[in-house]
Amino acid sequence: MIVGHQRGLCDSAGVHSTMVCMTETTTAAHPREHNHPTLREWLAGARPHTWANAFAPVVVGTGAAIHTVYGTAEGGMHLWRAFLAGVVAWSLIIGVNYANDYSDGIRGTDNTRSGPLRLVGSGIAQPLQVKLAAFGAFGVAAVAGTVLSLLSSWWLILVGMVCIVAAWFYTGGKNPYGYSGWGEIAVFVFFGLVAVLGTQFTQAGRVDIAGVVGACAIGAMSASINLVNNLRDIPTDSQTGKITLAVRLGDAKTRVLYYLLVISPLVVTIILSVVVTPWALLGLVIIPLVYVASGPVRYGAVGPALIPVLGTTGRAMLVWATLTTAVLIFVS
Repeated sequence: MIVGHQRGLCDSAGVHSTMVCMTETTTAAHPREHNHPTLREWLAGARPHTWANAFAPVVVGTGAAIHTVYGTAEGGMHLWRAFLAGVVAWSLIIGVNYANDYSDGIRGTDNTRSGPLRLVGSGIAQPLQVKLAAFGAFGVAAVAGTVLSLLSSWWLILVGMVCIVAAWFYTGGKNPYGYSGWGEIAVFVFFGLVAVLGTQFTQAGRVDIAGVVGACAIGAMSASINLVNNLRDIPTDSQTGKITLAVRLGDAKTRVLYYLLVISPLVVTIILSVVVTPWALLGLVIIPLVYVASGPVRYGAVGPALIPVLGTTGRAMLVWATLTTAVLIFVS
């Protein structure tokens, strides 16, 4: 019954969502322990629905940087630096996704999970394969980050090291902080404040109010994606001892917190319209997207029915990031 329901959700969502919606419950019923994942399965394991968390902060950080330096002596676009920042963020999120897959898989946390495909938990890949994939992604992030730091400020290498360590110990190590309710705070910090302001700083040499409030908006929306992921997993996480923020708060309060996080860009839009330009109100265009994204949360959806929220929330964040960046560049 559960497997059929999950497949129905995926089939109705389209090809991309089908890949995202591959679930542990499905694979657990008919495990394929051949340890040779297909390219499609590796891609699903990298969780493309989370990639907006990597690209949105780079977009906003670049827009804030252009707005900061345009018309000044150091004005100009640093597209290569923006590209490198994107490589760093993308590699980090792929690395943390594989690291989570590995760590949760060897702990048995993923054995009954109803979320997107888990390579280790399903037996599709050997733990070492996924661990090496995570380290490979972290290695790409380290190389790109080192080059970017040398082009701007060397001490950013230290920031990058902290990011990689934090990515691993989210679910890795003996005492992962993701198992103690700190996951959303880490996402807010690293995929919000650090990613946006780091992108702005490497291109402009400083940060400003546009970058700071933009970082808060992106961090909040990224945290909301992580939160709804954990909302879906409250039943299984509670059983396996993974005490996420959602487990601590409970179902009802977690849904309220999701609403507060997902509307944060709307609040930031109003702030930007006052301190930067009224044109920033263009960001309110995402209101219908936010309404649609929050629908399953609002109507009490549970389990696999919450999977689409990950993608729709991410798309709303990307649209807001793109519109806000366009405004910042336009008024520069």
